[in-house]
Amino acid sequence: MITIKTKEQIEAMGKAGRILADCHKEIAKMIRPGITSWEIDQFVEGFLAKHGATPEQKGYHGYPYATCASVNDVICHGFPKKEPLNDGDIVTIDMVVRIDGWLADSAWSYAVGNISPVAEKLLKVTKESLYKGIEKAVVGNRIGDVANAIQVYAESQGFSVVRDFIGHGIGSEMHEEPQVPHYGPAGKGPRIKEGMVFTIEPMLNVGKYHSKVDQDGWTARTYDGSLSAQYEHTIAITSNGPIILTEQ
Repeated sequence: MITIKTKEQIEAMGKAGRILADCHKEIAKMIRPGITSWEIDQFVEGFLAKHGATPEQKGYHGYPYATCASVNDVICHGFPKKEPLNDGDIVTIDMVVRIDGWLADSAWSYAVGNISPVAEKLLKVTKESLYKGIEKAVVGNRIGDVANAIQVYAESQGFSVVRDFIGHGIGSEMHEEPQVPHYGPAGKGPRIKEGMVFTIEPMLNVGKYHSKVDQDGWTARTYDGSLSAQYEHTIAITSNGPIILTEQ
């Protein structure tokens, strides 16, 4: 069942979103060759604690970290590691923030030092595809309109759209209805209504869209070893259009 949020509940989620966006701004300053995703994870723990918030991922089905840190061919759910990031890497930092009982979720992909033209285009198009989806997240449209806008744009730029991981409703729980795929035909899926809050989080690959999961049960990689990137926002649907609760 899709839960419709009140104005007050959306405002509470916006507070979580602002903390999350501010945290990403600080991460952006930290990203450089030689830093570890473990250091970033430790920073996030401290940053959230300082702002009275908690990392929702930590402990979720046994997940041990405050963030997911997905490097190069890792699509999502990568573990923070103590190995340094290298010049030319790309890394996605994904986190879910809880404060006062409400959540916000956002992922950003970062360039580490000087990246290849292909990686640069992948980051640009993945971010643009997110905003193409957000443009369609208006009252009266369907979730499929969001999904189709993302797929059409991403594929027109030569990238594939991951099928195995999708966006989702969010509120007091991390994963609520509706499910929000990033591919498929327009005009399908639940009707978008005022008060809905959900994530849009396209994951694009340089190669094919297929994925595989490591033995740790979490880390999802591209099946062909190609690069992958992700951008994600939490949005609230209003009569005046979507509001991005996690905007930087």
